[in-house]
Amino acid sequence: MRVESIHIYPVKATGPVDLASAQVELAGLRDDRRWAVVDPQGARLNATTHDRLLTVTATPDASGALTLTAPGQASLVVAVPHDGREVAVDVTRLATMLDAGNDGAGWFSQVLGEPVRLVWQDDPARRPISEAHGGLGAEPLSLADTGPLLLTTTSSLAQLEAWIAEEQEPQEIVMRRFRSNVVVDGSDIPFAEDDWRGIQIGDVPYRFAEHCDRCVVTTIDPITLAHGKEPIRTLARHRKWSGKTWFGIRIVPLATGKLSVGDELTVA
Repeated sequence: MRVESIHIYPVKATGPVDLASAQVELAGLRDDRRWAVVDPQGARLNATTHDRLLTVTATPDASGALTLTAPGQASLVVAVPHDGREVAVDVTRLATMLDAGNDGAGWFSQVLGEPVRLVWQDDPARRPISEAHGGLGAEPLSLADTGPLLLTTTSSLAQLEAWIAEEQEPQEIVMRRFRSNVVVDGSDIPFAEDDWRGIQIGDVPYRFAEHCDRCVVTTIDPITLAHGKEPIRTLARHRKWSGKTWFGIRIVPLATGKLSVGDELTVA
């Protein structure tokens, strides 16, 4: 099995940045999910209620500064606000973040058509992985929902498409809907990843944290923004337990290093 693709989402809920390689940090891939868009009260916005976030691409440079692009919008470069104003936020297990300034706020406000702020997570150590989601102590976490990296496999996606085709016209469900960090190809068994508890990708070892439960964001076409019922409807028929629907696993790096497309994955 090998890594087919690598993706980061520097601003939470925005579109992916596709990479040939990425630096692995204990909190996740470098630059992944370290920024967020919040409303004036500090509540984080998500793609379920603000699907235009999916049209935004935030590309980091070597310093972590972002180049923001979106259809019909002039691009903008936003520096990492190391000395930004600390603001209160309503983000799970995080009370404050650093404000990224008026330019970034104005840019996202134009995209979304309402006043918002762009904020940055200065220290992932202040948001450890919850024990309820597979955390083992003071393990740092980015703004990812519950675990540092999300891994999916092409064989599981192929099985999902086959299930859909059994009951309706065949549909191509792009992996982009599942917002993976690491997509793995070469597994002969769909959903084999459910049972992976320890894996090695390249030189970096990882441990399993939890299975990933899926929300309605997966039913939004990330290109057209059309809303539908798939793939959640079909997943729920085949992959529902504990009242939730599942696809992919969350994994935790046990060391720092590099992740590259083509890296071999082995199961411990």
